[in-house]
Formats: sequence, C-alpha cells, structure tokens
Amino acid sequence: MSAAEITCFWFWPQRQWQSYSAHEWAPYVRCAASDGIRLLVTHDPVEAMVLADRLVVVERGRVVQTGTPVEVSRRPRSDYVAELVGLNLFRGIADGGTVRLAPGFELRTAAAATGEVFVAVRPNAVALHGTRPEGSPRNVWAGVVEGLEGRGEHVRVRVAGPVPLVADVTPAAVAELALGTGAPVWVAIKATETTVYAVGPATR
Repeated sequence: MSAAEITCFWFWPQRQWQSYSAHEWAPYVRCAASDGIRLLVTHDPVEAMVLADRLVVVERGRVVQTGTPVEVSRRPRSDYVAELVGLNLFRGIADGGTVRLAPGFELRTAAAATGEVFVAVRPNAVALHGTRPEGSPRNVWAGVVEGLEGRGEHVRVRVAGPVPLVADVTPAAVAELALGTGAPVWVAIKATETTVYAVGPATR
C-alpha cells in the first residue's frame, strides 16, 4: 500500500467521541463513506477492532504486529499487544505438551508443540483459590495479589508469582477469598484453556 492509494486519512484523538460536535463529526462521516483505502489512527483498541479490516499495531514508533482483528486478538505477539486485546501472554520453549517458561517453571498445554512458542490464556480462564486446589487443573502455583480493578460485572486481579498474570473473577469471589493487595492465592489453569502458537514474524 502506497500513500497514493489512501483515499482517506482519519485520525482519532485521545478524546471521547461522545463529546464531538456535528461540525467535528463531518469529516469523519465523509471519510467513512468514501471508497478505497481508509486509514484510521486511534489510541482506542476497541475502536480499532470494531472499525478496521486490518490492524497495524505500533509500539514506541515500531510496528510490532499486523493482521486482521481476529488474528491479532487471538494470537498477540508482544506483551503490549496482549494487554491491548486483554490476554495473558507467555513465551517459552515447548517440548510436546510442556512449555518451559522460566528456570524450574513449566506450563502444561493441551496442544503439543516444539521450539519457541507463545502461550495465550484468557483472564477468565484463570481460577483463583484460597488453598491449593485438587482435581483436574494441570497448572497450579502460589501467588500474591498485586492489585484489583473493577471492570463492570467482574474484577481484574493482578497476581505476582513465578509467572505474573491477570485473572477476571466475580465480586462475590473477591469477597469469598478475601482478595486484597498482598493476599496469598493459588492460581489454577487447565491445559485445555491454553492456546499455543509458534513464535514467528509479527507481520503478515
């Protein structure tokens, strides 16, 4: 794609679109209705996911990943992109159904792989417990709550440990487990809740 092919350039500033006047909306409406390639620059990942056919993610002046919204949201290739799309992302060396993330720490995965890989886990697939859980989870370790953030119907909990991550739990779970900054917790992730994919080019 060259600059000559772009028929409309749309810059979306860091400001709530609800506050726009009719005069300010006019150029954006014309842009959306135009034919050809339309380039939207935005700081809001939700707007990018909803409005774009293809994404180009820029971090510190460098392109870190490109692809369709589905590709980027399912398989982020950097911590920055993973945070934008709301996933936990780990990087390690796979050998079958085991991924070595750090010295002495491994994740069990449902899919077998070899070599350097990413492992993505949705925050709502991370279970938190007050005591070490028993049963089916293949990945269990101890951690400490670093912080909590209310997000509508759930609470996002940041957990420090061998592998830092975030978990989405209900307000009822926060009360039941007495979660607060500094509280000890047990983290559990089922192998079937992991997505494994090879580390490769960030652009497609």
